[in-house]
Amino acid sequence: MSVEFKAVSRSAFAALAVLAVTACAPSGVSYNKDVQPILTKNCSECHAPGKEGFVASGLDSTSYQALMKGGKFGPLVKPGDALTSALNMLVEGRAHASIRMPHGREKLPDRDIETLKVWVNEGAKNN
Repeated sequence: MSVEFKAVSRSAFAALAVLAVTACAPSGVSYNKDVQPILTKNCSECHAPGKEGFVASGLDSTSYQALMKGGKFGPLVKPGDALTSALNMLVEGRAHASIRMPHGREKLPDRDIETLKVWVNEGAKNN
């Protein structure tokens, strides 16, 4: 087998792998149907007006408008960019372990983390 064929074969395999992963990722994530239930279940217990997480961070996760407003430390969501959105860094554990969210509880299920990631990457729409 020639070197050129091996290089093309590897490139084609890599392209197919990327397409397969992309095809398996959720898409068309809805804030109302998909994201808000995750936030209500895992975040709003602390991040609501008067609660400990709200007092510490200024973040209210009980509505789209409040979430997008952010908190004392700035915006939590950067629409279109899950890599640098604080929301994603905190729930994925890419921030310091002492501030991983939900604080003091089990990590979110991978499917919920992926849903939040896709939602942010799709523009973090109020839909």
